[in-house]
Amino acid sequence: MHDEKLENFRKTRLDEMTIAEMQQEMTSGHLTSEELVLMYKETISVRNKDTNAILEINPDALPVAQALDFERQQTGPRSMLHGIPILLKDNIDTADKMHTSAGSLAFENHYALRDAKIVERLRQAGAVILGKTNMTEWANFMSENMTNGYSSRGGQVKNPYGEFDVGGSSSGSAAAIASNLAAAAIGTETSGSIINPAAQNSLVGIKPTVGLTSRTGIIPISHTQDVPGPIARTVADAVALLEGIVGVDSQDAITALAKPFENYNWSKHLKKEGLNGVKLAVARSLFKEITAEQAELFEKALMTLRDCGAEIIDDINLGVHQEDLGFAVLLHEFKVDLNAYLEQSNPNQPIRSLTDVIAFNREHPERTLKFGQNLLEQANELSGTLTERAYVEALERNRFLAAERGMKKTLEEVGADALVLPQEYGCNIGAAAGFPSITVPFGYEQTGQPFGITFSGQAFTEPVLIEYAYAFEQQTKGRRKP
Repeated sequence: MHDEKLENFRKTRLDEMTIAEMQQEMTSGHLTSEELVLMYKETISVRNKDTNAILEINPDALPVAQALDFERQQTGPRSMLHGIPILLKDNIDTADKMHTSAGSLAFENHYALRDAKIVERLRQAGAVILGKTNMTEWANFMSENMTNGYSSRGGQVKNPYGEFDVGGSSSGSAAAIASNLAAAAIGTETSGSIINPAAQNSLVGIKPTVGLTSRTGIIPISHTQDVPGPIARTVADAVALLEGIVGVDSQDAITALAKPFENYNWSKHLKKEGLNGVKLAVARSLFKEITAEQAELFEKALMTLRDCGAEIIDDINLGVHQEDLGFAVLLHEFKVDLNAYLEQSNPNQPIRSLTDVIAFNREHPERTLKFGQNLLEQANELSGTLTERAYVEALERNRFLAAERGMKKTLEEVGADALVLPQEYGCNIGAAAGFPSITVPFGYEQTGQPFGITFSGQAFTEPVLIEYAYAFEQQTKGRRKP
């Protein structure tokens, strides 16, 4: 950078800087949002080639930051996110000069007509939308053979820690934040797509309860399981971002359940003693395929939890196996939800249905079908009416096995407050139930591959899960930058 002061700050202080530290610097007048944006843009230009995490930068980011700096001088900050540069996964609509494509070349020229509801909330909180992140194409619902982090529009996202799986499908959001390309990012999850990449990139990921955050304006897979949530380097940063997107949305009926959490003080749950007296259950049947080294790290994590005052209720029978839940709900809902999104998208966009997506890919196979599109084709063969017995039975089974029997009844019977799991193992149980999970960095395997611990609880238990995650993070300080 030509500005020596900024270049020195970028090289010596910007990496791993927390949102609270950025706010402190801006409040004191030592730093501006404009300068933050300039430094992050410089860092992206230098580092993004190593991870391929960023698809595009928001052309309006700098003037927005300048306007927010002026507003801070006049009336003070709007929230903890005022002037903070945030990245968005490429399936989240923004009514600006950026595209929203879900990583697909079929949709690469699509401009959304309006902001997603969570983007509205972020802008109202004063966040600077810095750019869009690469992702596994169609949120990993294009082909069973697709590599995590690959999209035909953006190519392959790489893990900044080495030749490891980057995780899917919020891959770019995770790799970008691990590489310090922004303060924090928004990902989306249907089944593991926040928790998995966060764990793989030594980050904190919060997969909220379905209903806590709006899905309006997000390219969908499943109205039963989809949910956006934060990916950050610390629990406090993830909580600040979560606070910015929580709330009721009249266009997303399930968010009526978020009413008690509007204007809620989430930061009060950042408690160092948050694990004291807590009972955490371990369901070992969910991670039978764990490696010996991961198992050893997990046992060390359990010892740490005990040292923090938690009681471990070991080897419980959750009453459900992951293979019991199947795939039918997502397969049936994808066609209905995606067609509705595409039909309501910008009329200048020629792709109006799942059939159009499949046809476009067949017309450009050398560019779009590196891994095939068997999931798109399977979904498109279904009626799109949600009347099939296979769908209704699967929906009822998932709700009963995952939510009622697996998480709710079992945790109550054993007297546990939540589950604790290694990495993302078992996360699809909570996803099928619509329940929340939080993953926190713990350490690294000998190869350098990140290893995290995940807490999963019942619906709308985010406040206590945050307490567990924060207490664990403060005890372990498990993250180191790549």
